[in-house]
Amino acid sequence: MDGRQPAAAASGVEYGSVATTPKRALVTGITGQDGSYLAECLLGLGYEVHGLVRRSSTFGTQRIEHLYRDIHDEHRPLVLHHGDMADGSGLARLVRAIRPDEVYNLAAQSHVRVSFDQPAYTADVTGLGALRLLEAIRDCQETSGRGIRFYQASSSEMFGTAAESPQRETTPFHPRSPYGAAKVYAHCITVNYRESYGLHASCGILFNHESPRRGETFVTRKITRAAARIKVGLQQKLYLGNLDARRDWGFAGDYVEAMRLMLQQPEADDYVVATGETHSVREFCEQAFGRLGLDFRDFVAIDPRYFRPAEVDLLQGCAEKARARLGWRPRVSFSELVAMMVDADVELAERERALVAMGHAAFPQHGQSGPSRP
Repeated sequence: MDGRQPAAAASGVEYGSVATTPKRALVTGITGQDGSYLAECLLGLGYEVHGLVRRSSTFGTQRIEHLYRDIHDEHRPLVLHHGDMADGSGLARLVRAIRPDEVYNLAAQSHVRVSFDQPAYTADVTGLGALRLLEAIRDCQETSGRGIRFYQASSSEMFGTAAESPQRETTPFHPRSPYGAAKVYAHCITVNYRESYGLHASCGILFNHESPRRGETFVTRKITRAAARIKVGLQQKLYLGNLDARRDWGFAGDYVEAMRLMLQQPEADDYVVATGETHSVREFCEQAFGRLGLDFRDFVAIDPRYFRPAEVDLLQGCAEKARARLGWRPRVSFSELVAMMVDADVELAERERALVAMGHAAFPQHGQSGPSRP
């Protein structure tokens, strides 16, 4: 990171630890793309990081394996806790036990297309989950007298078919999916708790951000994964939905730095985090396949099942406020982002091809089928 130091704590309730004690952060959704990059960022700055993970019969910690230490190591800078955004009492106990200085809520059912199939679950976890966490923080702060700073991961999907472009902090919301609607609730309840109870609660309205750690059912990773597998002979076709949808795509590793900077400000506020550029899904395909010397038109087919019931054609963010107040700006360009993702997936595809040559089954072909979203 850039080595900038956090700003001085705001007046009022005590915030932060004694100078010799590292700051303590709780990150929900730590096993996701953003959670893994944020954990790296905070650990690099000397934080003690606690992560919330859901109980599962299989491990889902691949993105943070390089950060995690054995549970018996008493000097672990990263500690994982079982919990669920649907369990308010469990969240309250966890916040009281950890007593964090900062809480980053990145947990959500975050797949737009899936939210149409699971609207109630999406509303419960993505929307009401934020309320449960805010209540846990408010209770802990009032009991202990120590300030806890809160970050809510808001989304550009809240804008939906906004009347103006580019979208900024003052643009009215018009969500076009259960996911977008749930994010609007989480955003508004965060603002309400800031105004009603004086919580240092900020919302980052992040536009699409990708990386080699992106889940394989998200359209960008679906494209780069498929391009790499096609290049090495493991796949023949890629099926997508709307190629004309345009998005403001940035690098997730850049965007988590904006999250941290929001919680170092004297006053809480809301910030759009974006590159200000838009590119279509078609352009993403062209660049990804082109990096491997392929013409995407020879391999990409349209499947109507991947169209959303209500489509969002254009999302473009204006991050002037984040640049002016946080000193934040994206570092990785669109072309660099696509190249980074393609190169990582080529390495993965080559390892997969070697396993297939030795008689092992190929990895599940998420790049060939399954839901996708831009």
